[in-house]
Amino acid sequence: MPEDPMIAALLLERDGLQRRGLANRVAQVDEQLALHGYAPPATEPAAVPDSAQQTKESAAEARAKDAAPQTGKQAKAPAPRGRSAAPKDTA
Repeated sequence: MPEDPMIAALLLERDGLQRRGLANRVAQVDEQLALHGYAPPATEPAAVPDSAQQTKESAAEARAKDAAPQTGKQAKAPAPRGRSAAPKDTA
């Protein structure tokens, strides 16, 4: 583990992002690591290209859309309760 707490935190964040497959975020963390003077060892895997991440996101959006309930019309928002927003004329 590195002695610099910022580098240690960034590496921990990078590991979690990489496990979740968020390549664009891994690349952003890599940029921050470089700004803090950290050079990854040659054995660390490089970030996956953003195009692969976009494909994963598109697939996730499609699954979410399929899982969403289908309705013909959007439900109307309930009317506000209490006083009306218009001020009363007291003159």
